[in-house]
Amino acid sequence: MAFEDLIKQLDERKKRALAMGGAAKLAARKAEGVLNARERIDYLLDPDTFTEVGMFAISARPEDSETTPADGKVGGFGELEGRMVGVLANDFTVKGASSSTINIKKLKYLKAITKKRGMPMVFLGESTGARMPDVMGAGNIGGKDDPIEYQRTRETPWAAAVLGSCYGSSAWYGSMSDFCAMRKGAIMAISSPRLISQALSKEVDAEELGGWRVHSEINGQVDQVFDTDEEAIDAIRRFLSYLPSHNMEAPPVCPVPAGSDEPIKDVFKLIPESPNQVYDMRKVIRCIVDRDSVFEMKSRFGKTLVTALARLDGQSVGIIANNPYFKGGAIDAEACLKAQSFMVLCDSFNIPIVMLVDQPGFQIGLEGEHRGATGKAMNWLNAMTLVTVPKISVILRKSYGLAVSSMGGGSNADALCCWVTAEVSFMKPEFSAKVVFGVGPDEPEKYAEAVAKMTKGTSAYDMAGVFTAQDVIDPRDTREYLKKMLKVHHLRYTNGVGQHLMQAWPTSF
Repeated sequence: MAFEDLIKQLDERKKRALAMGGAAKLAARKAEGVLNARERIDYLLDPDTFTEVGMFAISARPEDSETTPADGKVGGFGELEGRMVGVLANDFTVKGASSSTINIKKLKYLKAITKKRGMPMVFLGESTGARMPDVMGAGNIGGKDDPIEYQRTRETPWAAAVLGSCYGSSAWYGSMSDFCAMRKGAIMAISSPRLISQALSKEVDAEELGGWRVHSEINGQVDQVFDTDEEAIDAIRRFLSYLPSHNMEAPPVCPVPAGSDEPIKDVFKLIPESPNQVYDMRKVIRCIVDRDSVFEMKSRFGKTLVTALARLDGQSVGIIANNPYFKGGAIDAEACLKAQSFMVLCDSFNIPIVMLVDQPGFQIGLEGEHRGATGKAMNWLNAMTLVTVPKISVILRKSYGLAVSSMGGGSNADALCCWVTAEVSFMKPEFSAKVVFGVGPDEPEKYAEAVAKMTKGTSAYDMAGVFTAQDVIDPRDTREYLKKMLKVHHLRYTNGVGQHLMQAWPTSF
């Protein structure tokens, strides 16, 4: 064949691949206000930086070779804010982006190269699950020779977006990623409602099965929820801005926005004088960290605890903070899971942890025990021992019980200080007075005397007196204290890189 004919054939094949599932299917998506796979990649990456791999991949089945451009998964490499990343976008217009023997090879290739070369990996999910002809029979489903296909050891960050029906691989990688964004109206589940309805002989509602409320509020697998594809992809871009490209480098440092030192001066306006009054810890966080740098994760799940990426003096930090606004800040089973997941993220990618403490202890009672609170509390403390990045803890008001250790007490933090308002004990003095002395408010004099006795030795200065706390500070000095401690505890010997003892911690919960 002549050279010109070969080039013409190449151009024709490229055109066919870029046409995806055809003009009609693409137009239908556009009418729904939903981006197609290639548009999603273009929106994610810096302009004109995408290098595609596997454009000419097609189904291994001859009867499907003409109807499977790129075999339903578009992937490659490109720049995101100037840094190289790998990306895989499922093309729902080609056989529902179902997973086949060929396009899974493409996915594995991208995973391998990003791991080997130190690049974040982004999954833009939407798929129907496995392609049945490729997996039916023992020779197909049972003949796989890849025991570590779903292993995750966190050499590089993974981020995912659930942007449509996500069954099979797009659900697996959404759940395995360090950050998962979800568009309202999308569904994520092991199998589709249609298959489940057939198996159970009753109708199953898709939203009830795997809608955004299920994953953001009930099981916590989704970190943030959005109305559009663009908003979800924007969140991925922002998430990755806090992280290094791989686990052997420190996170990027950014300029400090003007005015970042000002809000902390008014912190007293945010904290009630009465320790029994609630407040929203998220407002306190915003006045401590760099202006407009808070990126909260799992905000709809485990609300008694706030987990957020932020910047402090330009440096990425992970915030773990009790939130008295919900349940008085009592640590429930969901908060335990949330804390563990976040510690894994921070330790795996060299992000120092800042703890802001105001908690009455672990949630007690039937609900907590039915949800396995004791085991989850132990997992939290075990995770604390494995964290190798700096941990700095600040006790704002109260800290009671075993949760004192969970939030950095008991030498579980590299540095711990108390606000002048701090109170630390086994339990709230009013409760312990009833337990120890058997008196209550119905006996005012005896009760007041008992409470006074149980309050002794619980102040910030008592904590500092036994050097369990290294300092007692004016709340308005919190930002400056944290900035100094981050400099003191920087991992100098390893250029800000931790030991990553949690890199193989389970990827989901």
